[in-house]
Amino acid sequence: MKNPLDPRHKKRQKIIEDLFRKSFHNQPLGHEVREIIPHLKTIDENIKKAAPEFPIEKVNKIDLAILRLAIYELLIKRGQPPKVIIDEAIELAKEYGGETSPSFINGALGNIVQDLK
Repeated sequence: MKNPLDPRHKKRQKIIEDLFRKSFHNQPLGHEVREIIPHLKTIDENIKKAAPEFPIEKVNKIDLAILRLAIYELLIKRGQPPKVIIDEAIELAKEYGGETSPSFINGALGNIVQDLK
């Protein structure tokens, strides 16, 4: 993230917040989140493969939301280079997650990118 006011960063923040909110409440979702929801099974399978020592039910909800968005962008949307997606996910983890969130996100996404190669 070069600039916290970057419209792409702001858009990702909104998506993360909606994905996080969906973990707890059945609320109206933004258009981008509605595009991600049908792919959750595939996305979650990739999370399980990338971080097998962390069952999805035990993953911090905000980390899960960040991973879901990043994996959607990496594997399904494919609009940006993997490095950009991973860097942005790490920045979101620093902003929203806990102390270990950035390294967890980086490791899981690194495993997914490695599998792509």
